[in-house]
Amino acid sequence: MENTAIGESFNRTRALVEGALCVALSVVFSNFKLFSLPQGGSVTLEMAPLLYFSYKYGYKWGVPAGAMSGLLQMLMGGYVAHPAQAVLDYPAAFACMGIGGVFGQSGKGAAAGTALAAIARMACHVLSGVIFFASYAPEGQNVWIYSLVYNASFMTPSIIITAVVAWVLWKKFLKNV
Repeated sequence: MENTAIGESFNRTRALVEGALCVALSVVFSNFKLFSLPQGGSVTLEMAPLLYFSYKYGYKWGVPAGAMSGLLQMLMGGYVAHPAQAVLDYPAAFACMGIGGVFGQSGKGAAAGTALAAIARMACHVLSGVIFFASYAPEGQNVWIYSLVYNASFMTPSIIITAVVAWVLWKKFLKNV
């Protein structure tokens, strides 16, 4: 007779340990920048471990792991102009990576989850740009368009690179789960 309480405890412990490792990897990867923009934003692999974790354990585990990664990145040298901007650009934006697991572990689910997570993170950054960084927009330019273009300039390459890495991780580690 199997003790389900022990099995559930083991699974929670395993998820916590793997989550901590994925958060740590995300924070480490955030420091290896392929390029950075002058007013913030950079191309990194920081999203890949968070997406992998959310594919494996779902959004209920992925969202808090992403938020923790964003919080740690903010505390370890993030740019903060206002408390609400800090929340939008760090914990909220990275919590969005956790929704990558909302469609399950199938290949199509992982692809749809990656797209949804990327769009949600981008929305956080665009909103932050409109509210707190509108002064950087050139005279007469719509701040929504400015923020969208600015954020897309670093998010698009990051999303593409992350999607490729996340797909490889999915195929290697989760395809047969």
